[in-house]
Amino acid sequence: MEMENSKKNSASTQAYLDVAEIKENTIIMRDGSIRAVLIVSSINFSLKSGEEQNALIAAYQGFLNGLEFPIQILMQSRKLDIHSYLDKLRAIERQQTNELLRMQTDEYIEYIAKLIEFSSIMNKTFYVVVPLTTAATKAGFMAKISNLFNPANQISVEHKDFEVAKEELGKRVNQVASGLSGMGLKTISLTTEELVELIYNSYNLDTASPMKIKSMDELDYTNA
Repeated sequence: MEMENSKKNSASTQAYLDVAEIKENTIIMRDGSIRAVLIVSSINFSLKSGEEQNALIAAYQGFLNGLEFPIQILMQSRKLDIHSYLDKLRAIERQQTNELLRMQTDEYIEYIAKLIEFSSIMNKTFYVVVPLTTAATKAGFMAKISNLFNPANQISVEHKDFEVAKEELGKRVNQVASGLSGMGLKTISLTTEELVELIYNSYNLDTASPMKIKSMDELDYTNA
């Protein structure tokens, strides 16, 4: 009985989501429009000089003014989990042959452990969502009725429209990535697997784990 209720709750929750499908590194919405998502590095603005801050503001203004389509900027905050980092340090400590270095490593591990015990260290991740309205979004009532009587033709048209729209979306993504690069920000387009993880984490905040971007080393999102 409980399992049946759980399935009903799951189905009803999915019914409220605007996402219809995720494929080929693209989010397909229920209205037929599509989305791509970039994860973006950060800049420590407060550490920049006055001239550098003004230059960044001007570059950001130019970036926004140069866009002919809307974008969404998303920031997610998660409590930083560094237990895996501590495990690596403990492994290094066990392999350390120099007694002085071993003691210093042990003290460092203890310091980090106490730091995360008494304070919440938050990790902020930034994303840019790039949208595109497709032909499917604009399809009229008669076109939808026609598709009901010719499903094979609908599938063929939808695939062709998706490929064309995906190519156009790619141009928008490149424009956004280029504009952000001009401000010293690095970007990575999320893959299908990463998009699924992002959406799951967005709707399951209590159980969400940090995003595991495969090419995160290339991003350097702690850029100062």
